[in-house]
Amino acid sequence: MNTVRLEKILDKLEKQNLSQMIISDPAAIFYLTGRYIDPGERLYALYISRSGRNRIFINNLFTVPEDLGVEKVRFSDTDDSMALLCDTVEKGVPLGVDKTFPARFLIPVINNSGASDFRVSSICVDEVRACKDEEERDFMRAVSAINDKAMARFRGLIKEGVTEEELASQMLAVYKELWADGFSFEPLVGFGANCAMGHHGPDETVLKPGDTVLFDVGCKKDNYCADMTRTFFYKKVLSDKHREIYETVRQANAAAEAILKPGVPLCEVDRAARSVIEKAGYGPNFTHRLGHFIGLEVHEYGDVSSANEETAKPGNIFSIEPGIYVEGEIGVRIEDLVLITEDGCEILNSYSKDLDIVE
Repeated sequence: MNTVRLEKILDKLEKQNLSQMIISDPAAIFYLTGRYIDPGERLYALYISRSGRNRIFINNLFTVPEDLGVEKVRFSDTDDSMALLCDTVEKGVPLGVDKTFPARFLIPVINNSGASDFRVSSICVDEVRACKDEEERDFMRAVSAINDKAMARFRGLIKEGVTEEELASQMLAVYKELWADGFSFEPLVGFGANCAMGHHGPDETVLKPGDTVLFDVGCKKDNYCADMTRTFFYKKVLSDKHREIYETVRQANAAAEAILKPGVPLCEVDRAARSVIEKAGYGPNFTHRLGHFIGLEVHEYGDVSSANEETAKPGNIFSIEPGIYVEGEIGVRIEDLVLITEDGCEILNSYSKDLDIVE
């Protein structure tokens, strides 16, 4: 068990007047133990306590390292796993649970554990995970570097007559050749007017000259996720309007990244990008928040939006992805991952953002 991370979570629990918590989110359990299990319908839970009586509950179906740094409670499919968990909970004091704990487990805990109160305390884990330590930063640098190399390879797949699906179907092999473990999410590939749909899944649309080609892609390496978007033009740019749209998005991306440092409110980062797009007359065509946090999961707790007044903190890693979407005509999005450092910002993606016409 990673005791440094555990101690940070316990400190946050104490501020909520909690001394114990059940964690069921597999990503959060991995964060603390280094072991990832997809439990399906079975109970999988980590109980943590300020008293140090920490236990992980694992079905016999799953294999785990001999030493996880935490006591293991093993059970079979026919054992009363909920009784084992409820017997562990400290009686007469509040219990924190996370937001992913299924009702089929939560309700028996409420009825039988003897805790005096129950509170959703995921925030205590989420806030710690939002500030990546040095090991995590290195993992995110490495997986983002793979994504940069992959983007260059994906550009080479843009050819006359190809469909979105044909192009997307080649991406996993590219990632594997670059030693990624797989996708962090299914790739989004759009041509032309399809790019105006923010999350367009690839279909049988055939590429034609003048189309924008939007790749929103990511891979995983060592359990950490990459995410990046680039938009290309095939053969030509159809109009000055399309060129203006691209350059506006590029400038919005740069404007947001230019102000990133610890202490900057995330809503101001969103505003820096959004104001560029609004001044160009495309405010209504920027239809989503500027970014999301990322790490062990593609979308983690935290975002970069007009509603988030929290400030950027060292170790935060999130996307900066402004876009302009003109329905039935064109869509452009440019996305980087950024790391807030102790005194500024590190852009984790280096692939060019200059307007690129693929011949």
